[in-house]
Amino acid sequence: MSSTTQSPNVNSKYWMVAVAVFFLGWVFIYAGRSLLSPVMAEIGATYGITLASVGGVVSLFFLAYTGLQVPSGIIGDKIGRKRVLVIGFMIYALFVGLVYFANTYALFVIIWMIAGAAQGSYYGPQYALSSEAIPPKHLAVGSAIIGAGMSFGIALGYEVSSSSFKAGNDWRMAFVYMAVPIFITALLILFFIKEKVNNGNAVQATAEPKKSVTMADFLSLFKRRNLLMAYIAIFCSIYGFFVIITWLPTYLETERGMDKAVASRVASIVPWLSIIGTIFFSWVSDRLGKRKAVALFMLPLSLLSIFGIVYSGNLDNSTTTSTILGLATNPQNILLLCVLVLYGFIGKISLNPVLLALTAENVPKSLLSTAFGLYNFLGMCGSILAPWMTGFIATKTGNLNASFYVAAAVTVIGIIALLFVDESKNLNKREA
Repeated sequence: MSSTTQSPNVNSKYWMVAVAVFFLGWVFIYAGRSLLSPVMAEIGATYGITLASVGGVVSLFFLAYTGLQVPSGIIGDKIGRKRVLVIGFMIYALFVGLVYFANTYALFVIIWMIAGAAQGSYYGPQYALSSEAIPPKHLAVGSAIIGAGMSFGIALGYEVSSSSFKAGNDWRMAFVYMAVPIFITALLILFFIKEKVNNGNAVQATAEPKKSVTMADFLSLFKRRNLLMAYIAIFCSIYGFFVIITWLPTYLETERGMDKAVASRVASIVPWLSIIGTIFFSWVSDRLGKRKAVALFMLPLSLLSIFGIVYSGNLDNSTTTSTILGLATNPQNILLLCVLVLYGFIGKISLNPVLLALTAENVPKSLLSTAFGLYNFLGMCGSILAPWMTGFIATKTGNLNASFYVAAAVTVIGIIALLFVDESKNLNKREA
């Protein structure tokens, strides 16, 4: 049977099933990695390490995660994307659970890096499969729904981590709890995801050999200006994003004097609001057929939000009788909540599907998995740099304020990069 022949036994709405399963994949990827954020101080106390070293643990996790982006994309294009996803998620579940047994700092670093490497197998193959499955007219919105899993995952990770620690005073137990749904998600990918799709319909796989990705194919991606600008923009956006999601709970606790539970609740504003933002801006992007204009609207507001997080601390903090989310309704807290709401609405998670659509429109179909792997590899270099750099600056200055200003400055570079995008040169013209 031809690889483009629809199987009579498969629902023609398969792409919706794929979106749902991949959504769950991102829920538990981000939930797992977000378990550390509310307990950064406790991790430091457990192993007797500085804030820079705690940030270094997160950076090493993302070093392993990022290092697997391009290889997993290439391997997925060669041996099968579904196979890579299932194996990766199984390993991820195992090593998240093993964190409980990390009784030394070195062992914790090794286990957490392997978990990061396992997560690194997801991005390229997943978005290659979903980009093939989702009809072109729904591409950005479908990717946005998948990406909304990141928002749910961050909030879930914060809640599980802070609640688990409060209940048992042991930050490691949260990892045991999280390993179970991660394993279940691996089974969902195994049983519900199809390797071959055509225009949103699942089709039967064939024994046709896959075309190997050559070095010339790989290097050709760097010759596409729109791709390079998208890669730079996502790096800058991710840098600021990981300063916020990694350190914001700790920042609110140490610099603003918030209770751990309140700090986690306030920090969760960002992922919850991004659910609305990611779907709305993706819909606008699909509706207009323009990625550059939408992205250039969003990134400057991200810059304003990151700057506002620190600036709000300079305002009046006089006490009042009324509260929001456990915070006194003084000018300092009101501005803080406003800029977090704004960042949640237009930040990295909301921007990501717009840049993903731009990437998909500028790469040959045969290189989708490789291109998405490279996109996330270069973007996630920001996740390697941001946690350690933030902790390093905090150790040197005695507070976290300067780190947020650096993140704002990096965002400016992303804005400049987007100015050089020329959508008239897109390789794949957008279909209605």
